[in-house]
Amino acid sequence: MKRSRINGIMQEAGELIARHGFVLPPFANWSPEEFRANKDIARGVIDARCGWDITDYGQGDFDRLGLFLFTLRNGRLADLQRGGGMCYAEKLLISRQDQISPMHTHVIKAEDIINRGGATLVVELYGSDDRGQWAADRGGTVWCDGIRRDFAPGEKLRLAPGESVTLMPGDWHAFWGEGGDVLIGEVSTVNDDETDNIFREPIGRFAQIEEDEAPTHLLVSDYRTHLA
Repeated sequence: MKRSRINGIMQEAGELIARHGFVLPPFANWSPEEFRANKDIARGVIDARCGWDITDYGQGDFDRLGLFLFTLRNGRLADLQRGGGMCYAEKLLISRQDQISPMHTHVIKAEDIINRGGATLVVELYGSDDRGQWAADRGGTVWCDGIRRDFAPGEKLRLAPGESVTLMPGDWHAFWGEGGDVLIGEVSTVNDDETDNIFREPIGRFAQIEEDEAPTHLLVSDYRTHLA
């Protein structure tokens, strides 16, 4: 993805988030220079990989296959492993109309996917085989706002604003906006986007960036290079 496109997506996303009455934390507005100046006091943000995240899954077609994310808070894997402490995470996502977040599951993370506003959020579901792999012939059970929902393989849930689905490890899912763009909330256990996303197809989690202009704000994938 070109950095200029990423900068534009950030601006559009910020406007959509504001229209729905959400306010991002102050560090969301830092320039790269401000982030570098504050990196010592912002270790919690950096180490937890909170912040801007825009991906085309390495496929070069963001409008068709992509996702906007902003990680608001993220816990510690060590706390999760010992069973106490900061074991949770929270994100805002934007799925554009007909823009697919591809079929995947998680090894550790359980998550509530919440339609916070906009159009309909479609979530396509499959179950796992005995090895935890995607199974074309298996359904399963999820919970929609606390109500049990059994699903057939490939069934598509349609979530209106305010509705949600709880997904457990082994629940394979893809999602997209139907009829317009959707602002999504994600509340989950500790999030590790580098190791805990298992995709059905061999694709990458992060975009490859072409630096055609300076970044407006840093992506979480920029932290290692820009804040070293």
